[in-house]
Amino acid sequence: MGVLCAGKGALMSAGYLGVYARKYCARYLCVTLNVSGAPVPAGVRVRRYSSSQEASKGRDAPGQFVCYHLPHRSLLKIQGQDTSPFLQGIITNDMALLAAEPAQNVMYSHMLNVQGRTLYDIILYSLKGAEAGQGVFLECDSTITDSILRHLKVYKIRRKVTVNPCPDLSVWTVLPKHKKTEEEASIPELSSPEKALAWEEDPRTQEMGWRLVVDSQVDPLDIISSCQKGDTEEYHRHRYAIGLPEGVKDLPPGVALPLESNLVYMQGISFSKGCYIGQELTARTHHTGVIRKRLMPVRLSAPVQDLEEGASLQTQSGKPAGKHRSGFGDLGLSLIRMAHAKDVLTLKSSDDTTVTLEVAVPDWWPKDVKVN
Repeated sequence: MGVLCAGKGALMSAGYLGVYARKYCARYLCVTLNVSGAPVPAGVRVRRYSSSQEASKGRDAPGQFVCYHLPHRSLLKIQGQDTSPFLQGIITNDMALLAAEPAQNVMYSHMLNVQGRTLYDIILYSLKGAEAGQGVFLECDSTITDSILRHLKVYKIRRKVTVNPCPDLSVWTVLPKHKKTEEEASIPELSSPEKALAWEEDPRTQEMGWRLVVDSQVDPLDIISSCQKGDTEEYHRHRYAIGLPEGVKDLPPGVALPLESNLVYMQGISFSKGCYIGQELTARTHHTGVIRKRLMPVRLSAPVQDLEEGASLQTQSGKPAGKHRSGFGDLGLSLIRMAHAKDVLTLKSSDDTTVTLEVAVPDWWPKDVKVN
């Protein structure tokens, strides 16, 4: 007989392609287990498990998760004793979160220009092992790797940091294959965790699953239990369906505004940290409490090819309603005037074809978001 102490928590699940949420409380549950079959003292409650019960719990069914390679995302390694203060002055989020107790190992953020507009959307992963506390992996859009390297070099000055691209590493995301009930939801298990340079829940929203960084020679199927590979196009359809922007097509550099891009909802900004590039306009907009336009998921009545960048949206009565940003097939992201978020909108393609758009409010947004 032994005593097992485990954290008492709840695991919730709902939504498209594995929408889930986890909630923990800092309480512990101690359960007395009879593992030997020997008699136990009177008055002691014993919970017995059969081998079939153990096999069905804690183990994932075959093909329960799908992993997607993300070739459109690249990694840089920023390392050195000044890594934290160096990045603190050029990103919207607070580097102190990666050093707090208990520390989080992953963080979403934007880099802004001096006018307060988004330049790059990034994910930071704390280094592991002997390098822990001395640097981060920075994930960014593959098309702007050289640009972000130049940007970092401008502000590096005399900081004791090194910045190097990591072409030999690859980024994957892991999503549940099917919608799960609260009782069925589970977390992917790594059979060889030492091969994962980073393995974290996506910091933007729980609907985006888990992020994995490995050497490009490593097959994720060899280290993730009950997983199968999926097409990267499915990953993008999932993103657009839930309204999550990623990369320069969704967040055009020097054009997108961070608060209109829902950076607050993606846990990507701190309003209590010190100064950083682009802070003034962002903080002023936040404190007014008024965001008149937001990037929202839309569904088109028909796929449209060769759309002009920033194509205008209108209500059926002809009022300006926003601009279309990007998409995949009949799904997309548009910058919508909140006053018209419940209206049926129209969009004209370059060949003068008119399609209608229906706007959705993402499930992962706060429930108190006002949509007129």
